[in-house]
Amino acid sequence: MERQRYQRGHFVTWLPTAHRYTTDHAWLVPAPDAASGRKWRVGLTAFALRLLGDLVECEFSIPPGGRVAPGDILGTLEGFKAVTDLSCAGRGVFVGGNPALADGVEVVERDPHEAGWLYEFAGEPAPGSLDFEEYCRWLDQTLDRLRAGEAWPEEPGG
Repeated sequence: MERQRYQRGHFVTWLPTAHRYTTDHAWLVPAPDAASGRKWRVGLTAFALRLLGDLVECEFSIPPGGRVAPGDILGTLEGFKAVTDLSCAGRGVFVGGNPALADGVEVVERDPHEAGWLYEFAGEPAPGSLDFEEYCRWLDQTLDRLRAGEAWPEEPGG
């Protein structure tokens, strides 16, 4: 998996260049067993993990097979710094959570862009998902506004 270094101020991470990204700092990639390209794995970026702090728990409130749409709440993520809703990054059918999470959420922090994925869905990514370059620009805007004490940036095009 090709990755490129991203740095803005003191924040540094390596981002996979082939992943798609959302404006709420999740990533999407076709699942390895998705021959048709219609099954997606979703996880959190290093930026999202930094905002949450050390993860404590991930719970899903939707059963496998449930219909999902962009922004639907799938469950919650609890970190030491915050508890947040886990929203869907696409439209289709919720396949299920990462089985590795049953042994603890540490895998998400240890390997966030591969083994630490959160869930899978079958369908299509939400309109407006970002490629690597677009996500880097979005992250630039987000970090600049946070540094300036401003509100979160508006959605691209919104």
